[in-house]
Amino acid sequence: MPAPQDLTDLSGRVAVVTGGNGGIGLGMALGLASAGAHVVVAARNAEKSARAVQQIQALGVDALAVSTDVTSEDQVNALLRQTLQRFGRADILVNNAGMNLRKAPEDYSADEWDLVLDTNLRSTFLCSRAFFPAMKDAGGGKIINIGSMFSIFGGGLVPAYSASKGGVVQLTKSLAVAWAPHNIQVNAVLPGWINTDLTAPIALEFPDWHRDITARIPAGRWGEPSDLAGVAFFLASSASDYVTGAVITVDGGYSVG
Repeated sequence: MPAPQDLTDLSGRVAVVTGGNGGIGLGMALGLASAGAHVVVAARNAEKSARAVQQIQALGVDALAVSTDVTSEDQVNALLRQTLQRFGRADILVNNAGMNLRKAPEDYSADEWDLVLDTNLRSTFLCSRAFFPAMKDAGGGKIINIGSMFSIFGGGLVPAYSASKGGVVQLTKSLAVAWAPHNIQVNAVLPGWINTDLTAPIALEFPDWHRDITARIPAGRWGEPSDLAGVAFFLASSASDYVTGAVITVDGGYSVG
């Protein structure tokens, strides 16, 4: 009988995290690094990425920052090449890069709509497609897509964001079906209200809304980026080898409370 796998160890594996230089992405990157994975931070802000790399390396693993516009097919392909050149493998992909524009649907321009959809949904497809061959050739891999609670329900001031994150969930399910025969598990995480740069303006500009949100969260608080570390590790590790196409909320109970 073969020895059981160590489900708590990512040593030697390589994780690529888009938008991994801050917020949820950095929280997940640190969680993966804590379990032993080397990390590639793919983001546009070089200064933030350099700081993120220092934090990751402080955990005893190697890290690389690659300046990447994830809406560009050429730059995504370059991200893959640089990852393979540095580490020789790419085991885990976290499609986290995203953005939002808060305004009523009738006030959106076509260019603004395309910008949000390209950043949140097109990038998830481009990165997943680019990394698929390397994972297939290696005998398997893990893809973690970041949706949102707005993947579940709509919001009057986030029409493009809701549409893109709903699309991320359906893309996740389609990729899970297509790539399961290649031992590639594709799952989605739906964060709730997390304290990040993206949500910081809510407390300042809409204090009443911020108070109402907090009151609705059964856990009694907003989440922190570190609250995403555990689910990232689970979905990146051998503990989830028979989990694919799953959609996991990490929201303190907001979506069911």
